[in-house]
Amino acid sequence: MGIDWAAHRRDAHNMGRVQEYLKPIVYGGNDGIVTTFAIVAGFTGASMEGAAQIGALAVLVFGLANLFADALSMGMGEFLSGRSQRDLYMRKHAEEIAELSADPEGERRELHAILRDRGMGTWDAEEVAARLIRYPELTADLMMSYEFGMPDPREDNPAANGLTTFLSFVAFGTIPLLPYLLHAPDAARFGLSVGATVLALMALGLLRWFATAERLRRCVGETVLVGGASAIVAYMVGALVAG
Repeated sequence: MGIDWAAHRRDAHNMGRVQEYLKPIVYGGNDGIVTTFAIVAGFTGASMEGAAQIGALAVLVFGLANLFADALSMGMGEFLSGRSQRDLYMRKHAEEIAELSADPEGERRELHAILRDRGMGTWDAEEVAARLIRYPELTADLMMSYEFGMPDPREDNPAANGLTTFLSFVAFGTIPLLPYLLHAPDAARFGLSVGATVLALMALGLLRWFATAERLRRCVGETVLVGGASAIVAYMVGALVAG
């Protein structure tokens, strides 16, 4: 009986849904937070320099419109890029299979060189290459990874990745707008939005830490630093435009 690799990754290696979709979650979440806060910070920076007194409703309308438009754009972009990567991989994989059929000796030498470069001894590499070349699919998979540097995307789901990016963008990107959605006092809205943005970035950093088990300080610190720098730039651009 064959191994259920999905269950094996989940049970033996703790690779759950969060780990599986970590890239689109972090990608969509970080961009959602920064993009939405950029609207708030940009408008506030312009307003404080006297360009215009932009009301909370205008910030909310622009923020929500931008949130969903960018979320859809990013979700579709993730889907299309994933499909494109898979199409490219499959084309190169088919070419590699054809080369293995047309020139097996040349491909065997390439495989031998790859194994040697990876630290295998000359005689071991010779024996392994001679055996592997009998299995074109397996050899092509190895060549795609080691010769072209292209990981196998066949188990990826571009539609699921795109949807995850969209949902993550919306979920995290809504947080900086909460003071405007909940009708916080006018004078406190921007300060509360700053606090909500920092908390959202910290939550995203904690999610990275949970999924990767890397150092907590690094996961949270990197996320807050990168997002915070982008937010400061957005605020300064608003103030400079107003000036």
